[in-house]
Amino acid sequence: MRRIVTAASVAFLAFTGAAMAQSTVIVQEPAPAPVVTQRTVVMPGAVRTYVMEQQVPSVAYEGDVVVGSTLPDTVEVHTVEGYNDYAYTVVNKRRVIIDPQTRAVVQVLD
Repeated sequence: MRRIVTAASVAFLAFTGAAMAQSTVIVQEPAPAPVVTQRTVVMPGAVRTYVMEQQVPSVAYEGDVVVGSTLPDTVEVHTVEGYNDYAYTVVNKRRVIIDPQTRAVVQVLD
């Protein structure tokens, strides 16, 4: 009986050591933050449909037209009927939804 208790104690200690080893945390240098170039914006489908249906001339623009960039005052924007939080324009033949208050690009439609 003593052998069984001793064997069980040895086995218990062996498994306890393995369990402790598994809880060890290795800390490494933090990785650089990812660069975010685009974001997903959820907006009413009616806004996208409205913008895609409008016929407005395309404006030539030299700057980058990406999500988050701000369009200058020289680029004419149009309001989205029924949705005051969205405006749009067509820049370099691409439809762009913007925030009318900040003129920041919210989404570039293809």
